[in-house]
Amino acid sequence: MRKGTVVPTANPVRPAWAQPTSFPLATTLRLTGSITALATPFDAAGELDLDAWRRLLALQLEGGTEALVVAGSTGEAAALLEPEFDTLLRSAVEYVAGRVPVLVGTGLSNTAKTVELTRRAAALGADAALVVTPPYVRPTQAGLIAHYRAIADDGALPLVLYNVPGRTGCDLLPDTVAELCRHPRIVGIKEARNEPERIAALVALRDGDFAVLSGDDPTACRAMLAGADGVISVASNVLPRAFRRLADLARAGARAEAEAWDARMRVAYDFLGIEPNPIPVKALLTRQGIGHGLRLPLLPLSAAHADTAASIAALASELEHACRDAVAA
Repeated sequence: MRKGTVVPTANPVRPAWAQPTSFPLATTLRLTGSITALATPFDAAGELDLDAWRRLLALQLEGGTEALVVAGSTGEAAALLEPEFDTLLRSAVEYVAGRVPVLVGTGLSNTAKTVELTRRAAALGADAALVVTPPYVRPTQAGLIAHYRAIADDGALPLVLYNVPGRTGCDLLPDTVAELCRHPRIVGIKEARNEPERIAALVALRDGDFAVLSGDDPTACRAMLAGADGVISVASNVLPRAFRRLADLARAGARAEAEAWDARMRVAYDFLGIEPNPIPVKALLTRQGIGHGLRLPLLPLSAAHADTAASIAALASELEHACRDAVAA
């Protein structure tokens, strides 16, 4: 494997949620509940808006989000320059200060480049890497096994597999996950396929600390009621308290309450799919004063959807206030 130029540095203090195991390179990273795939705020000139970024991080922590993903697809990772990636991750790690795990998207189309980026993320203080299946190149299942094992064997960070065939062009099958989840550095999967059979097959593989996480907001409640450990959500950018409540209810097996709460958010899910992610969620964040748009080739939300965005923003505010009132009571 080609060697990178960045040598990871060890964190001097290990947060309470991470405990060492008997395997010298393994870290038991307990990923559960409501996890947000963070959008990346830009200012009016199209540059990183770090003040807005810190406000978004604060809203997530205040809302009870249980882990954060920096520079995923929702974070427009493909549009970030290397120094911007470093700045975002470093500032998130510093702001969060060990209160919740910070994951970072490091998946690229080439294995050696993914290893190099994962090493850089480790040096910047990330707790785990979210590694999407290699986009565009469409490897075989054997190629996916070799890819993920090479990254995990390098040992820079614990890995969360990420399967989203609609974006990458390849599907990480359950039998392949069964091979990979035996590796002590592979700690979970974000599964964006929404079929009940797919979630059931992955839940059946769970052993020890391997986490199965939904990557599909509209079916996340169903997945958690079926045994998934949590959700990596887009909607929780603007609904952090509401998604924490959903995850708590579903994971506790409170089916009727979870499904009723999920139904209240259904129109928000529909809106967030009205144009490609993260266009709709960034339109809602802009209405909250967090960021001013996207980078080409993505454009802001079409004017035809402005009225719908306003109604969804009002709904999000209502749901978040309802969660605050429930906690206060």
